[in-house]
Amino acid sequence: MRTKRIHASLLVVASLMFGSNNASATECGDVSIASMSWSSAEVVAEIDKIILSAGYGCNAQLATTETMPAFQSMLETGFPDLIPELWINAVRSELDVALGSGELTMAAQVLSDGGEEGWWIPKYLADEHPEIKSAADALARPELFVDTDTDTDSDTDTDTDLDGETTSGVVHNCPNGWGCQISSGNLFRAYEAEAKGFVLKNTGSAAGLDASIAKAYENNEGWLGYYWAPTSLLGRYEMVKLDMGEHNRAHWHSCTAIPNCEEPLVNSWPTSDVYSVVTTEFSERAGVVMDYLSVRQWDNLTVNKLLLWIGDNQSTGSEAAMHFLENYEDVWSEWVSVDVFDKVKASMAADATNASD
Repeated sequence: MRTKRIHASLLVVASLMFGSNNASATECGDVSIASMSWSSAEVVAEIDKIILSAGYGCNAQLATTETMPAFQSMLETGFPDLIPELWINAVRSELDVALGSGELTMAAQVLSDGGEEGWWIPKYLADEHPEIKSAADALARPELFVDTDTDTDSDTDTDTDLDGETTSGVVHNCPNGWGCQISSGNLFRAYEAEAKGFVLKNTGSAAGLDASIAKAYENNEGWLGYYWAPTSLLGRYEMVKLDMGEHNRAHWHSCTAIPNCEEPLVNSWPTSDVYSVVTTEFSERAGVVMDYLSVRQWDNLTVNKLLLWIGDNQSTGSEAAMHFLENYEDVWSEWVSVDVFDKVKASMAADATNASD
């Protein structure tokens, strides 16, 4: 997934007025759950709220926040109790210290695939050409990746035939201003892609990048370029990520991610580790709730489909959580006991009955 922009928003705590003598809370008690602004994090927070409340009797409430404010508040005050989706590469050093000191506890790897970035091709092309497994394989076949759309400028010169048609293969670059634009450009040079008959095409924006994939799918054309997961677009258009070898962390930070580094080497994007994190104080009092939080995870394909549903229906996070619980029982039933599953289903049925009255 692309590097997330960390907003300097303040943690919203005023909405969480927990009563110390709340009679409705059981062993789990009060639990504050961080709800971030991007869709996957918002939905998993809503799912946790429903399951912890209905299935475990917790007094679960959401706190609207962002990565850095939530993490710093958790360290300094023990609030919130749970961050369901923490992209830990952004806070790895401080997190390691907090885990070592016993302040925080890791729960499940909520995105089982991690956040993914790389060069991708359409699945229909991968099926038609099973020999293309890696970026190097794709770059050996420029004729499969010709893009006749000349509306978007390329970062390198294109070749044309006698009829004026573009003949160069195209690698679609990351949007302007994103860190991946630098790394993708350096990798284009590392692969010596221009000498292999390719140009690096500037897509301009995320919308432009999405449109280029949509156009390729609509016309059953070749497409090669940068993308990330999970995203709603990959829920609509199935893409295959190409092998770009092992991630060389030292070279990544000294060259791959540096503008116009002199001698870029073939490298791959690091997988972004995405985990749930809780305060140790909460983990010690939560009892069987930790059984759930220790296994609750989903893969990028599931998240992609859910994000697509959110976009198509302009739904809220709470609506998307209900859609998931109603339509993906095969996924979340693996996270809970039969007893908890039945309690959540009964609560959902009661809510539906009350809504129809």
